[in-house]
Amino acid sequence: MKYVQGNGCEMNDKIKTRIILFYIGGIFNAMLGLYVVFEGPAFLPEDQVKILTLVFLGFTVVNFYMAAFLKKKVKDAIAASQAKHDGVTPPA
Repeated sequence: MKYVQGNGCEMNDKIKTRIILFYIGGIFNAMLGLYVVFEGPAFLPEDQVKILTLVFLGFTVVNFYMAAFLKKKVKDAIAASQAKHDGVTPPA
């Protein structure tokens, strides 16, 4: 997957969109998890509330991790591209 576009100084639009969608998904999962915590006990058994909360908050962590991972990969790709244009070897 190509992380950079143009002369290597900016992020690919598809990657920007994907990062934003991971953040939106993380926020949505966090909101659902909090909803289950506060409103779930009224109509769900206690064990099911705990399981659903852990699932939603687990997906929240995964979404935010994936967004941070993609940002790091893009940053590394931009640094490598700029170093290639400058004739300097990228840091390992």
